[in-house]
Amino acid sequence: MNFELLIPITLFACIAYSIKAVVDARVRKQLVSSNGAPDLVRSILEGDEVNRRLSSLRWGITLVALSIGFAIVEAAGWREITPGVIAVLVGAVGIGNLGSFAAARKLG
Repeated sequence: MNFELLIPITLFACIAYSIKAVVDARVRKQLVSSNGAPDLVRSILEGDEVNRRLSSLRWGITLVALSIGFAIVEAAGWREITPGVIAVLVGAVGIGNLGSFAAARKLG
């Protein structure tokens, strides 16, 4: 594994996430301080909260499905990366995303 390549990629991802977090916080601050309609501000903040909860649900379901895919690969005794192994893992991620979509529709 080339860790020399992984460090700049991780640094870039961290910087991008930090910029996004600062911009989101600044937009919320300006929205609240602009004396906009309280109902509009409340609905936007509630929408953000719902999106955060649904995002957690999506990641949770997808990661559980991916772990099931890895368990299938381990149980089958596959030790090399083959198209079959990749198909099982990608299929698990797809099933996880579809499951999270179905759960979000039932909650929403």
